[in-house]
Amino acid sequence: MRTHPAGCGSLVPISAQSDAVTTRTSTAPAHPAETEQSEAARLFSLSIVISGTRCLLTYIVFPWVLPVLGIAGGVGPAVGLTVGLVAILFNILSIRRWRASNHPWRVPLMVLNSCVIAFLVVLVVIDTTALLT
Repeated sequence: MRTHPAGCGSLVPISAQSDAVTTRTSTAPAHPAETEQSEAARLFSLSIVISGTRCLLTYIVFPWVLPVLGIAGGVGPAVGLTVGLVAILFNILSIRRWRASNHPWRVPLMVLNSCVIAFLVVLVVIDTTALLT
C-alpha cells in the first residue's frame, strides 16, 4: 500500500489497486504531478460552474425571470441543450485530468463528475424532446 501526503504531516493510504484502475487507461497528456493536480482541480471547478450555470438558467432565469420581463419565451430548451452539452464536455475533460493525477481525492471527484454527467444527459434528453415537439 502506498501513501501520499495529505498536508499537516499526515499520510493518506492509496491502494495499489485503485491506482492501477484509475491510471491504467488514462490518455491525458503527461505533466508534472503538481501541474496535473492544479489543472485537474481547475477543470473540475470549471465543469461544476458550467453545470451550475445550466441549472440556474434552466430553472430560474428562463421560467421565472425572463417571462416577468416579457422576453425570451421558448428559448430555454435551446440554450439548455447547448450549455448542457458544453457542461458534459468539461466534465469529461475533468475526469481525464483526475485519472492522470495522483491526487488522493481523484476517485471520489471522478464519481462526482460522473454523477453530474448522468444528470446532464437526462436534461439534454428532456431539452431535445422539448425542441422536437
